[in-house]
Amino acid sequence: MMPQDEAVIGCTGKVLVGTRGSAGPGEILVRVRGGSETFLAWSEDPLPTGATVLVIESRGCREVGVIEWVDPLDALGGDTVGAD
Repeated sequence: MMPQDEAVIGCTGKVLVGTRGSAGPGEILVRVRGGSETFLAWSEDPLPTGATVLVIESRGCREVGVIEWVDPLDALGGDTVGAD
């Protein structure tokens, strides 16, 4: 059994291969440890390719649990960072 990967919990990622809820995992790309890594991702509900997700648990062996994530700053109405 592989140890849990605590560093990835709380990171956000993009869905590369859509998850299928209880029918099976998808694949996500997560920015972690100064780079990008892929993980098998399990979610309660199916998530489409391109969705942004938040890693909520590590299942060991490069598998994680995720939920759909909407950045709260996006809800403020667009890109306000670095606007000239």
